[in-house]
Amino acid sequence: MKNIILSLCLTAMIFTMSNCEQTNLGVKSVNFSSDFAAKTSNFAFDFWKNLQADESVDKNYFISPLSLHIALGMLLNGAETDTKKEIQKVLGLENQSMEEINKTYLELIENLPKVDPKVVNTIANSIWQDKNFTSEQTFIDNLTSSFKARLYNEDFGNPATVDKINKWASDNTNTKIKKILEQIEPSQVMFLINALYFKGDWTKEFKTENTQKAEFVGTNTTKMVDMMNQTTEFKYADLKDYQLVELPYGGEKYTMNIVLPKNTSIENVVKNLNSATWQSAQNSLTKRKVVVGLPKFKIEYSKKLNGILQQMGMVKAFSDQADLSKIAKPAGKLKVGFVKQDTFVAVDEKGTEAAAVTTIGIEVTSLPVYPEIICNKPFAFLITEKTSNTIMFIGKVSNL
Repeated sequence: MKNIILSLCLTAMIFTMSNCEQTNLGVKSVNFSSDFAAKTSNFAFDFWKNLQADESVDKNYFISPLSLHIALGMLLNGAETDTKKEIQKVLGLENQSMEEINKTYLELIENLPKVDPKVVNTIANSIWQDKNFTSEQTFIDNLTSSFKARLYNEDFGNPATVDKINKWASDNTNTKIKKILEQIEPSQVMFLINALYFKGDWTKEFKTENTQKAEFVGTNTTKMVDMMNQTTEFKYADLKDYQLVELPYGGEKYTMNIVLPKNTSIENVVKNLNSATWQSAQNSLTKRKVVVGLPKFKIEYSKKLNGILQQMGMVKAFSDQADLSKIAKPAGKLKVGFVKQDTFVAVDEKGTEAAAVTTIGIEVTSLPVYPEIICNKPFAFLITEKTSNTIMFIGKVSNL
């Protein structure tokens, strides 16, 4: 059997849902501009390409562009000057005001979980702040109102705080992601965290009796796997470099799009994807009876994203020249220490369960190193007049 590579585009598809019609009671639509939709989709593909370039071709990965976008959106509210411009450009939001940006995030966070009542989808945000650190109230207010973020003031010197943060991540991912932090470094004063959880049953479930052992030809090994099978009507497209099939969940507002390369590698296919080529591929989909073979699988993945985000153009935020003065003044006081994403996905005959947690660690910058003269032992001192070089007094302190 051909090498099957899966592209789970749950997140990319989110940004094309603004035209969803309200077809039945309780179903909402997510409404924002087509310009925002296109640019955030481009962010998803740009993130994907840069991650792929950084990752081994033999390694499975699972990422959430949406979780990263929301976490960076929170950080954007704390940035100014060139730091802000870089983050805004990476997100594709350089031509929008902060008011417009925050309004769109609020629309997404409030209404995306309501799009399909047959699917579980939750979005949670939190701010974890050292109790000895004081941040700008406007920053906190923006995040609590526009991102529905909850503020936690905790003792970062207490190891129990790590447990509290990890428990928050676990609670907001149905226990699928149980640990996002090992410890809190002395320089760290704040964490901005997004948690995204998804659980959807296939609209057309795979029958367990049709699951059979089959070969999966990977990049470095061939393995017998549990291959789910069904022959039914799905949206399908046979494109130049790959086949595309759309498997819907619940009320068909969410879908998994499977990208299967033809006579090329998945890496080459991904290189040519952007919002325009993806939309073109979506427009090529037509309903027809298709034989689908999909392996059952589970992926747990963790990735530090500093280098990838710098490659995408977000450089200043990680440097001592970062301007995060809208979190705490002055500019140069804080920087981003790390951005990390932890994810989980499991696919079986019934459907898909997926989760992502994106953590942004904020820390104090490296302070300049000055010579130290601490008079904590006997010392001498002179009082002089400088124009005449006259020594007026001399003293010694031996004991105090």
